[in-house]
Amino acid sequence: MDTPHLLNIKAMNHIAISVPDLDKAIKWYHEILGFNVITEQIEGTSDASHLGRILTDIFGAEFRRLKLVHMISKNQVCLEVFEFIEPKAERPANNFEYWKTSFFHICITERDIEQLTKKIVESGGKQRTKVWELIPGKPYKIAYCEDPFGNIIEIYTHNYEEVWSSGKTN
Repeated sequence: MDTPHLLNIKAMNHIAISVPDLDKAIKWYHEILGFNVITEQIEGTSDASHLGRILTDIFGAEFRRLKLVHMISKNQVCLEVFEFIEPKAERPANNFEYWKTSFFHICITERDIEQLTKKIVESGGKQRTKVWELIPGKPYKIAYCEDPFGNIIEIYTHNYEEVWSSGKTN
């Protein structure tokens, strides 16, 4: 596989998640993962306003009302957090349907992976896997967790490029 020319690599802008309670999510993502809010809460409805027309175009004719906020990580990747009010978003019984085509997790880099997984669990989240040594003989560890709202969070101890550009993977 050819390595893409650096000028063709696109920057990651943001990731969007849906939660049942925006205020609780803002608090959780700030206190547990260190994201900071960069906008006031935005409310949108399916009305004739500019934002209302955009939201209706994005979400379809059934869309009525939402709230959202923009948050930022340490390395400037943003998290757009939505609370769909009408219709109300529903959490599927199995929220980890990895076999379906879609985005299915966000990944956080944290050297003290054991402490962060403990903090996630103590704050109402869930640890889905144990902490694994990703590549035998290398210091890279991973774990999968879940926020209190059902969104999947993977944790790496090292940044992505460091882990995967190291060559040997087994």
